[in-house]
Amino acid sequence: MPTPPAFPTALPAPRTPDPMAAPVLRWGVLGTGWIAERFVNSVQNHTRQRFTAVASRGAARATDFAGRHGIPAAYGSYEELVAAPDVDVVYVATEHTAHLACARLALEAGKHTLVEKPLALDAAQATELARLATSRGLFCAEALWTFFLPRFDVVRQILDSGVLGDIHTVLADHGEHFAPGHRILRADLAGGPLLDLGTYPVSLATWVLGEPTEILATGQPHPAGVNGQISAVLRAPDGSQSAVHTTLFSDTPTTATIAGNHATLTLPGPFYQPGDVLLTPSGGGTTLTYTEERTAHDALHFEAAEVARCVTAGMRESPLRPLEESIGTLRALDGIRRVCGIEFPG
Repeated sequence: MPTPPAFPTALPAPRTPDPMAAPVLRWGVLGTGWIAERFVNSVQNHTRQRFTAVASRGAARATDFAGRHGIPAAYGSYEELVAAPDVDVVYVATEHTAHLACARLALEAGKHTLVEKPLALDAAQATELARLATSRGLFCAEALWTFFLPRFDVVRQILDSGVLGDIHTVLADHGEHFAPGHRILRADLAGGPLLDLGTYPVSLATWVLGEPTEILATGQPHPAGVNGQISAVLRAPDGSQSAVHTTLFSDTPTTATIAGNHATLTLPGPFYQPGDVLLTPSGGGTTLTYTEERTAHDALHFEAAEVARCVTAGMRESPLRPLEESIGTLRALDGIRRVCGIEFPG
């Protein structure tokens, strides 16, 4: 067993390039909801990317969105947007159940595509998109913004350094309370916490330890007719374990821990957003801290800048969130659903 490096005297700085320096692409947005608003605001505030078109299934919604964000073209159908010659890349910001159809539409029209997480409802759908993108020679990625943040480049460097030693444990949680009427409570839209919230702890677990070979899980229903919360243990191929939890009943700490036999890495909540990174040697000692301003969803622009760099360089996916990692996370989510008896609309 190799000896881990000595405990560092300071944490590494993020290597994330300046988003303002990213090459400029022309973006079209499918969908005008909550995440589309925040994505466009962040990208316009922190990069030189251009939004040239937005589409909604209602022309009035698209026109309103375009007017508020200074976007020159508004379409009342997704087909019109993906056919537009002044769109280089399409950002799919529709409800989960429409991700497959909308991403397929964009890729078949020859557009590079960024799909809001989850990439699709399940691993089979995500695999279809990955194969379509490959066959067309197009860039495609899941907009799981966590992995594009400077905070997570610090985590990436710590993991790569080996300073944690042998990692046996990942703990991660994400819980939020939702009022009646929210989209997440609709069974017809693949509601429940698993795809909206659970994607974050499960993706962390699969990123660090690999896809699980065994899943133990239990869930609790919500009165609205969707799953309300899930707790799961994921056993990795080497026997290491992740304990993950997600709920829409309550606000929870939403923290994460990656524990090795030589050091422990802690991500204060919300762990999937910008924030601090703490590294503590096993047995106690001085904790090292990387501090980052908590800008919440104003940091969505990092994923757009990464897409622009990759597309301009002729890359077909991002090394920060390769398609196979997105598919692997969905395979784990599929397994949790099977154990808990959760079905999404066909």
